[in-house]
Amino acid sequence: MHLLEPRAHPSQLMKWLSPLIAIALMLITGSLLFLALDKNPIEAFKVFFIDPLTSSYGWGELLIKASPLILIAQGLAIGFRARIFNIGAEGQLIMGALFGGGIAITFQGMTGWWILPLMVIGGAIGGALWGALPALLKTQFNAEETLTTLMLNYVATFILLYMVNGPWRDPAGMNFPQSIMFDGSTLLPILIEGSRVNASVFITLFAVFAFWLFTSRSFLSYQLEVGGQAPAASRYAGFSAKRTVWFSLCISGMMAGIAGVGEIAGPVGQLNPNISPGYGFAAIIVAYLGRLNPIGMVLSGFLMALLYLGGEAAQMAMQLPAAITGLFQGMLLFFLLGSDAFIENRLRRRAGAKPA
Repeated sequence: MHLLEPRAHPSQLMKWLSPLIAIALMLITGSLLFLALDKNPIEAFKVFFIDPLTSSYGWGELLIKASPLILIAQGLAIGFRARIFNIGAEGQLIMGALFGGGIAITFQGMTGWWILPLMVIGGAIGGALWGALPALLKTQFNAEETLTTLMLNYVATFILLYMVNGPWRDPAGMNFPQSIMFDGSTLLPILIEGSRVNASVFITLFAVFAFWLFTSRSFLSYQLEVGGQAPAASRYAGFSAKRTVWFSLCISGMMAGIAGVGEIAGPVGQLNPNISPGYGFAAIIVAYLGRLNPIGMVLSGFLMALLYLGGEAAQMAMQLPAAITGLFQGMLLFFLLGSDAFIENRLRRRAGAKPA
C-alpha cells in the first residue's frame, strides 16, 4: 500500500529547510564579520539575540516592530504567489501614513471614536492607490512592476519630505521636518502599560487570519496561483490576468498603507521623514523567509524584528555602525535566495535523473 501513497518531492522537503540553512549561514558569516571587527562573536550574538529580550519592555518592542512587518508581508505574499513582484511596499506605507496623517492633522484637537477608523480607512486607500499606479502601468503599457513599484518608493519619499517641510510642518517644531504631534482620538490605545504596544497588533492578527482563510478557502487564491505559475493554463481556464495584477498590487498596497497608519498613530506619533526604518523592504524578506505561509511569516517577522532590536543594541553596547542591521538582513536574503536556487536546480535535476 505504501507504493500508492503520495510522496513529497525531495526538493519540496528541502525547500522548507531553506530558511534554516539561510539562518545558519547568516550566523556563520556574522561570526566571521565580528572576528574581522575584533569583536567576540559569542558576546556579539548575545547582545544581538539575547539582551533585547531580557525585559518586558524588550518583548513589547519586539511585538511592536514585528507587527508592521508581518502585516505588510501578508499583503506582499498574495502578489508573490501570483508572481507579481511588488517592491514598493515602502512607498505604499508612506502614502498610507500621509493619507492617515492628513486626516489626523485635519481633526487635531477634536474628539470622536470615528477619527481613528477614518485614519485607518484613509491609510488603506492611500496605500491601495499607490499600488494601483503600477497595476495600471502593467496592464495598460506592460511596464515591469518590479521597476515601477521600486521607483514609486522614491516618489512617495519626496512627497513626504515636501509635506513635512512645507504645508504640514509644525510651526512650533523649531524648523524640523515634522508635523504636529498627534494626540487624543488620533492615537491607537496602548495595550500594555509601560510599553509602546498598541491596538495595531489586533489589525495584524486579523490580517494573518484573513490571509490564511483566503489562501486555504478562496477560489480566487487558486486563480491567482494558477495565473502566476501557469499563465497559459490560466488563460485557457478563462482566468483574468489583469484582475490578478490589480488585485495583488492593490491588496498589498492597502496592507502597507494600514501599517503606515499604525506607525504614525502608534510609536512615531507624527509625520516625519523617519516613519519607517525600512519595513517595506524588510517585509519582502519576511514573506520569502516565511515561505509565503501565514504562520511562517509570523515567525520570520519576529526574527526580523529581533534583528532590528539587536542592531540597535549592538550600536550602543559594542559601538557597531548603524548599517549592521541592514547587513544582517541582506545576508539573510542572499543566503535564502542562494539556498532556494540550489534546491530548485541542483537537487531537482538529480532527483529527476534516471539511474543507469
